[in-house]
Order: sequence, then structure tokens, then C-alpha cells
Amino acid sequence: MRLVFMGTPEFSVAALDALVDAGHEICAVYSQPPRPAGRGKKLRASPVQARAEALGLNVRHPVSLKSPDVQAEFVALEADIAVVVAYGLLLPQAVLDAPARGCLNIHASLLPRWRGAAPIHRAIMARDAETGVCIMQMEAGLDTGPVLTRRVLEIGTRETTGELHDRLAALGAAQIVETLAQLDGLTPEPQAEDGVTYAAKIDKAEARVDWSRPAVEVDALIRGLSPFPGAWTRVNGERVKLLGSYVVDEDGLHGAVLGGFRIACGSGAVQVTRAQREGKKPMDMGEFLKGFGFPKRI
Repeated sequence: MRLVFMGTPEFSVAALDALVDAGHEICAVYSQPPRPAGRGKKLRASPVQARAEALGLNVRHPVSLKSPDVQAEFVALEADIAVVVAYGLLLPQAVLDAPARGCLNIHASLLPRWRGAAPIHRAIMARDAETGVCIMQMEAGLDTGPVLTRRVLEIGTRETTGELHDRLAALGAAQIVETLAQLDGLTPEPQAEDGVTYAAKIDKAEARVDWSRPAVEVDALIRGLSPFPGAWTRVNGERVKLLGSYVVDEDGLHGAVLGGFRIACGSGAVQVTRAQREGKKPMDMGEFLKGFGFPKRI
């Protein structure tokens, strides 16, 4: 099948590789433009662009798809279908209509739950028991299109967004290949009108831990924001990122240090398992606690 692939972050790379391995013709790869990165703020290609170039594929990175010239170039590709995975730009109707069989989106949630930008973070932060991947026919609304296939994954009780991200990326990659192979026999299923939630982009203001909250909420915040942007707290005046945790059955005044990096919350307590000091690399607790002294309360 002649495909256009549209994606930007690391999450999308597995799907690109799977489509190439399955023998599909990738006539063009669209990704967001290179961005300044690192201390020198040099332009850095997105993970998808870097992988596509390594595969020798034709890469395009327009700032927007609204330009008539950009849309005409897209139409001229005469693709059978476009596969979209966390691309990050809105697709105008002219782009949605261009491929002969439309545009399919790989979305990392069980739609209609967690439409939008940050479905993996939000599922963990909301303490969902499961999530998954939906392959959806795209339309003008935000993740509103009918679903062709869906696969379910249980969320581990200690799983972080980073860990779940990798499992969902692998699932979505296998699923899109399977979906394309079965496309003629699939019936699109409209999304339910009930149960719609929106996964708003993560705001860094959400990331500071409030130890007066119940432990289950604090734990979900820590795991949901790991590895990026990272939940954080101050210890001895130093900002420390918290990158892994689990709930423990202990109580104390919220913010009290119960031993090691085990902190009392509004109810229950949280054991931090991985953390990162300012200017340091992430560390598991055995390494982190060496030479690090805690006050009685944070």
C-alpha cells in the first residue's frame, strides 16, 4: 500500500519501522520542523525525521499544513492512505480528504476516554486500571472519528508514563500493520457519546507535589509525570524530581519523612523509588540516599 506517514516524537518511530518492515511503500514522511535543543540551541531533527532519513525516506517538515502550496504537494503524492501518529499539527480537510482511503490515527487511549495531547500521562494520573490503542479514521474533530480496531493494556500499579509509553508504542506499531492488512473487512465503529474525557497537555504548574493530598494521588502524579516533566518537591531547599514511587500503609503528619525517601501524605504515605537532584542524573534510591540527608519534614 502507498502510504504517507505523519509523526514526530519517539512514540511514532516504532510504527514507522513496522510499516517499512511490512513492505508498505512510504512515499513521504511528514514531521514537525527541527527545533532548537541542548545547551547550544542547535536545530535538532525530530526522532521521526532522524529515523526516516536513516531509512532513506523522503521527509517533509512544513511549519503548517494550511498553505495551499503545501496541501497541493500532499495531494500530488496520490497516497492510498495516511498513517498519523502523534504528529502534532492539525490536518485541514483538504489533507484529510487527499488519500484515497483517508487518514488513520494511532491514538494511545481507549477512545472516547482521553482524547487529546497527553493520554498516557492522564491515564496514570487518573489511576485508570487499563488503557490501550485505538486505530481511528480521522475527521475534523479532535480524536472524534470512528474506531477501526482497539487493543487493551492493563496499567501496572507501579508503572510510569515512560514505561507505559514504550509498551503502547510497540502495541500501536503491531496494530497498525494488522489493521491495514484487514482493512477491507473492518467496519468503523462510531465512538460512544458517553465517557468522553480530554487529555490536556501537561502544564508544568501541575508538577509540584502537594503532600497534603492522599498518597494514592501523590503516587499517581509521580508516576504519571515520569520521566517528563517530572513531579518535584523541595528537600533542604533543593528542587528534587521524583521519578518512581508506590503507596505504603503508613501515616504521619503530611510531609513528614518516615525513613529514607518515604513521605507521609494527607492519608497514607509514598515510597519514592527513583529521584533526580539538580544537575545530577536520575538515581535509584540506593544510590540517591548516599550522602543525602533528609530533614524531619519536607
